[in-house]
Amino acid sequence: MAERVMIFIDGSNLYHSLKNHFGRTDLDIGKFCRKLLGRRHLVRIYYYNARVGQRQEPDLYRQQQAFFDSIKAIPYTELRLGRLVYTPQWPNVPPYEKGTDVQLATDMLVHSFKNNYDVAVLVAGDNDFAGALQAIKENGKHVEVVLFGKKDSSRQLRDVADKVITVNARMLRECWKQPG
Repeated sequence: MAERVMIFIDGSNLYHSLKNHFGRTDLDIGKFCRKLLGRRHLVRIYYYNARVGQRQEPDLYRQQQAFFDSIKAIPYTELRLGRLVYTPQWPNVPPYEKGTDVQLATDMLVHSFKNNYDVAVLVAGDNDFAGALQAIKENGKHVEVVLFGKKDSSRQLRDVADKVITVNARMLRECWKQPG
């Protein structure tokens, strides 16, 4: 029987990694996840992000809503939204995300303990997830981490992962919405 896989995507990390490493962000999330999945059985994709303030950034808010609608249209995908906190110093100081990393780690752990998957695939670069991944491994599950960049990035995630998938141009060649 094929391994059951859940994919957990830190949307903000994915966006900034794509922008920094490839100079574009028009990734087809469905195709990207199918590439990560291979011949295994997909249980669910969880995509985490924070909603832009409608009052503070109305144009970006509308663009983001269209993007969120495209995420929701991917079969077996859940959109999980934290919030952006705008300080009084905005727009000189950018807003910061609140709640998304904790929600992602909680979902990975809960589904592990409920035996809803055999393999967790984490698309994120934050070393703070290392403890959650270790707990998931100790619960008998496998963890794969999808990372961008150099071999020395996200050292703690690399150390705890059963498998590291390094994203490069060749891997993404068929995953863009527009040919590059």
